[in-house]
Amino acid sequence: MKSKIVALLLVCSGSLALSAQTFTCGAAKSGASALQADSLYTEKTAGFDLKSTPEVAGGFCSSAKPFFFSVNVPEGNYRVTVDLGSAAASVTTVRAESRRLMLEKIATTAGKSTQRSFDVNVRYVRINGDAANLVHLKPREDESLDWDTKLTLEFNGEHPGFRSITITPIDEPTVYLAGDSTVVDQRTEPWTAWGQILPRFFRTGIVVSNQAESGETMRSFENEKRFEKVFSTLKKGDYLFFQFAHNDQKPENHVPLDLYRKLLSTYIDKARAAGATPVLVTSMMRRAFDDNGTIKDTFAGYPQAMQDVAKEKQVTLIDLNAMSKTMWEAMGVETSMKAFVHYPANSFPNQTQPIADNTHFNAYGAYELARCMVLGIQQSNLALKKMLVPDAGKFDPAHPDPQPTFSLPFTPIPAREGDVTKARQI
Repeated sequence: MKSKIVALLLVCSGSLALSAQTFTCGAAKSGASALQADSLYTEKTAGFDLKSTPEVAGGFCSSAKPFFFSVNVPEGNYRVTVDLGSAAASVTTVRAESRRLMLEKIATTAGKSTQRSFDVNVRYVRINGDAANLVHLKPREDESLDWDTKLTLEFNGEHPGFRSITITPIDEPTVYLAGDSTVVDQRTEPWTAWGQILPRFFRTGIVVSNQAESGETMRSFENEKRFEKVFSTLKKGDYLFFQFAHNDQKPENHVPLDLYRKLLSTYIDKARAAGATPVLVTSMMRRAFDDNGTIKDTFAGYPQAMQDVAKEKQVTLIDLNAMSKTMWEAMGVETSMKAFVHYPANSFPNQTQPIADNTHFNAYGAYELARCMVLGIQQSNLALKKMLVPDAGKFDPAHPDPQPTFSLPFTPIPAREGDVTKARQI
C-alpha cells in the first residue's frame, strides 16, 4: 500500500492546482469546471467518487442517496464553499475526508440553495514532502480517505445536493489532534469518535487536523512518526491536543506512568518551542458501571498523571474524564448503551454476531463527547473559544441531549474487512 501511495504522490505533485477551483452542476460558468452525471473522479480529474453518481439537472447535483465528490489537491488547508440545495426540498449533511462532520442538516426548500463554508485539512503520508520518510501506517489505514492525495466530500441526508463547490487554499491556524481510537476519524459506521465531530463546532478561520489513530499510545505515536508528521507542519498560532491513556495502560502496549509523564512533558515543550499551544485532554470513562449505577475508574492513574503534568507545566487541561463520568451516569446503565457501539446481530451488513463495545461510540455518543470538548474550550482561557460557531451553545454533561431526538445520516462506506465487527481497533 505504501508504494501505491508514494506513486500517487509523485504523479499528483506536479499537476495539482494551487489556486481556487470552482465546480458547477450542468453548464460551466466562467472560470469554473462543469459537472455532469458522468464526471467521475480519476487521479487526473475531479468528479464523483466511491461508486456514487447524483443526477445533474436544473443546475443541481442531487440524489435520493448519499454521494461523494473528490478532487486531487496538494497537502494543506482549504476553504470549501458549497451552494447547497436541490430541485426537491432537501436537508443536506456534509462530511469531509473520512467522515469528518462539517455541516449538519442544512435545510433548503425545493429549487432554492444556500451558501455555507468550512475549512478542511488534507494531509499526505510523506513527512516534509520526502518520499523516503513516511508515517508508519497500519493495515487498517490502507485506502484511508485521510491519507490519500484527494479532498473528498460526502453529501448525505434527505435529497442531498449542491449547485457549486469552490475549494480555495488557505493559511490559517490549525488544531492538531493526537490520540487513539476514541479520537480518530473512524472510517466505518457505526463507530464514531469525538475528533471527527469536532469540526462541526468551528467557524471558518480555524481548521482541525485529526491525526489520531486507533491503538495508539504516547510511545507508539512517536515510534510511528506520527508526532514527527504533526511537527513537520505545526507552526506559531496552532494548537496541539493530546488524549492518550486507553492503550498506554494495557500490558501489550504498556507505557509506564513515569515515561507517560516524560513524553507528555517533552511534546508540550516541543509544541511551545514551535509557537503552538498544547492542550491536554483526559481520556473519557469507559462504560463500566458498578452495582450502584456509578461509573468505575478503569484507568489506573493515567488521567491523574495528565492532570499533574498540566499543573506542573501550566498547560490548559480539558477534563473529559470527569465530564464523561457525569454524562454516562446521567444517562444511566440502559440509556448509555445507546451512546456506545451496542447492536444486535445483523444490524449491519455481514454482522452475524451482536456487538457490545463499552469503549467506542456511535455517532450519538461521539457527538455528546464533542459537545463536552466544546464546553471545555468555552471554560478555558484559550483564544480558540472565539472560533466556535454561534450555535455551539452551552452544554451540561449532567443533562445530555436526548438520544431519541438525535440522528445523523449513515455514511455508506463498507468495512474493508467485510465484517463490520472487525472495522475498528482500540
